[in-house]
Amino acid sequence: MRSLCLTPLLLALWLAGPALAGDGHDHGEAPATAAGPASPRFSAASDLFELVGVLEGHHLRVWLDHAPSNAPVENATLQLELAGKAVTLKPVAAGAFEAELADVPGEGTHPVTATVTAGADSDLLAGELDIHGAAAPTEAAHAAGWRAWAPWVGGGLALLLLLVALLKRGRAARNQPAGGAA
Repeated sequence: MRSLCLTPLLLALWLAGPALAGDGHDHGEAPATAAGPASPRFSAASDLFELVGVLEGHHLRVWLDHAPSNAPVENATLQLELAGKAVTLKPVAAGAFEAELADVPGEGTHPVTATVTAGADSDLLAGELDIHGAAAPTEAAHAAGWRAWAPWVGGGLALLLLLVALLKRGRAARNQPAGGAA
């Protein structure tokens, strides 16, 4: 009779497993992730200026900020050289520039040099644009798939074995003669 009382309790505990929190212990929706690889980017910095560029196909966007305050540099002149070729940038807002490249550099690491002039300040910044193709899925990503299911499979098998043991014990108790004589 005791085994019949334990069965619902064990079943309830097993079914409560999905309520446990996962990564980050956030019970809300998972944050959205990018559908593909990030666009190639470069950065360069000095004591005066910080420069960040993002290449999206043939379109290049560049942002220029004052290093100490992170404020956009207003009325700046920016000359850029990418992979040994001069790039003509058009200012689109304070500290923001854009260009359309005739030729996109191929895969690899390409040097970037920028000459910044803003009022009485001028500086030479250097960085690298790193372009790589889409990365193949890693083994870790595949390993995480079965690792996520392993506790559930193990718990299910453990519960199944426990139920079989309880059923055998119940049958043995029923088949024993009354009075406990062996």
